[in-house]
Amino acid sequence: MRFFMVGFGQAGGKILDLFLENEKMRGSNIELKTLAVNTARTDLMGLKHVPMQDRVLIGQTVVKGHGVGTDNMLGAKIAQDEIETILSEIDNRGTHEIDAFLIITGLGGGTGSGGSPVLAKYLSEMYSEPVYAVGILPAPEEGKLYSLNAARSMISLLKYVDNLILVDNGAWKFEGLSLRESFSRINEEIVRRLAVLARAGEPLEEDMVGEMVVDSSEVINTLRGGGISSIGYATSLAEPESKKKGKIPFFKRKEEEPIMEDDKAMKIASLVRRAALGRLTVPCNIRSAERALVLVAGPPEHLDRKGLEKAKIWLEEQIAGVEVRAGDYPTRRTKYVAALVVLANVTDIPRVRELQRMAAEAKEEVEDAERMRIEKTLSLFDEDIEPLI
Repeated sequence: MRFFMVGFGQAGGKILDLFLENEKMRGSNIELKTLAVNTARTDLMGLKHVPMQDRVLIGQTVVKGHGVGTDNMLGAKIAQDEIETILSEIDNRGTHEIDAFLIITGLGGGTGSGGSPVLAKYLSEMYSEPVYAVGILPAPEEGKLYSLNAARSMISLLKYVDNLILVDNGAWKFEGLSLRESFSRINEEIVRRLAVLARAGEPLEEDMVGEMVVDSSEVINTLRGGGISSIGYATSLAEPESKKKGKIPFFKRKEEEPIMEDDKAMKIASLVRRAALGRLTVPCNIRSAERALVLVAGPPEHLDRKGLEKAKIWLEEQIAGVEVRAGDYPTRRTKYVAALVVLANVTDIPRVRELQRMAAEAKEEVEDAERMRIEKTLSLFDEDIEPLI
């Protein structure tokens, strides 16, 4: 899946940077076009793997490179004022070979939260390729203002993107870690999922043959419709831990005995179930999904068509719709087997309902505070003084 990836704002830039680092470490041959956009110069300079020529600073005349804080209305205005600059940078890198645009952003802040919907609007109008977004929801403890920003951003994004993949910071808590450390771990989890998704339809390594191939058109068909999606992920060692450490298992398999086909099928089917029923990027009712996509990657001898077919049939019984696509990506670049499950166009998402409630409370509190401030200020003047208008 050839993405043109845009990291918008601080969170989006960090995730894009980590994605590029991950691909370099894996020795990946996947071609990527990238861009990091921000109003804060320090955030752009802090990136380590996004090339300097792929970093775009906007809003210099307004915020002087210091960012917009949590003012996503200002972030949207700056993006609107400088949209030609961003689009020109995208056009200069070429779009004729890409399959889709992928905007990565935090929904609770200022620059990415406000600017991403503006960019999505223009990309959807100017290009025939689908536009997707990965949006990170703020955790409830980050405050009501962040929830209000996220609600505004989500409503705007859903008008223009072909699909919004949600990630809920509140659902990804790591015991014993600070908020900053938790965010770093969450970013790693996002990158793992995007790395597998990016391999759909890409050329296989030499001498590799897939059991069931999923190409980019099947990803696009799964994500069509403009709704919200959630992604599940699970991994297992390609070899038993006991074998890896040199220990002798209780029931030792003969050296020349191949891995049993039924064992492989069972492991693949079980791994997919773990991915679908485990920790999703945003918790949701799996039965509310309209479509689903399964992608399994790992060493070829550990992949199995029968296991994929079993997993596909099981998933068809779990979701509301009937469209389930499945495929694999054999690779020697890992010792793990990874299963990715995309639940597309889910409608039963408790976190979104909670976010809406918090956003409504925040909006009301802001309006009340503004009204009280005006009334308190006016009370300083004598009632006999008449206003001009």
